[in-house]
Amino acid sequence: MRVGLTGGIGSGKSTVATMLALKGASIVDADDIARRVVEPGSPVLARLAEEFGADIVRDDGSLDRALLASRAFVDERSTRHLNEITHPPIRELAEAEISSAEDVSPVVVYEMPLLVETGQVSLVDAVVVVDVPEWVQVERALARGMSEDDVRQRMERQASRAERLAAADAVVDNFRSVSHTQSQVDSLWNEWTS
Repeated sequence: MRVGLTGGIGSGKSTVATMLALKGASIVDADDIARRVVEPGSPVLARLAEEFGADIVRDDGSLDRALLASRAFVDERSTRHLNEITHPPIRELAEAEISSAEDVSPVVVYEMPLLVETGQVSLVDAVVVVDVPEWVQVERALARGMSEDDVRQRMERQASRAERLAAADAVVDNFRSVSHTQSQVDSLWNEWTS
């Protein structure tokens, strides 16, 4: 079974993914893939530099993520260009990793923040949305060191909470205690593996 795990910034997707991994799921992390497709010397990094400025590539050849974010999330057009450059190679690598993970585990979880926005719902059998109120998303992202402007800009460019929930086959409420979240994960796991 392929499960798409998604949610807004600061919702706790990684927490839920870790809980599922401890149950025996194989995790394919889109953020990890996104980091790999922009490694020094990659064609994706070269295209990003063409679109957003050569100075987004540091002297050591690595991507200056903060500088790219400050340019890519400034308006809808810029975000669309970022997605057009990065999402096809991310999807290609994700498809390959999901396929190989199916040989290892009966449940493969594709942890993808932009699953709904990028039309990748077709890659999975079920969509699980990790959900918290928007003010909690902001609070958690600020605690990770992001600026409020950056958080708000990213949230504006992501699917709304209502859009994500409309795409959900299941919702994990991650606003209460860790044990509450764990009990929801346990129930989903039992449903998927029974």
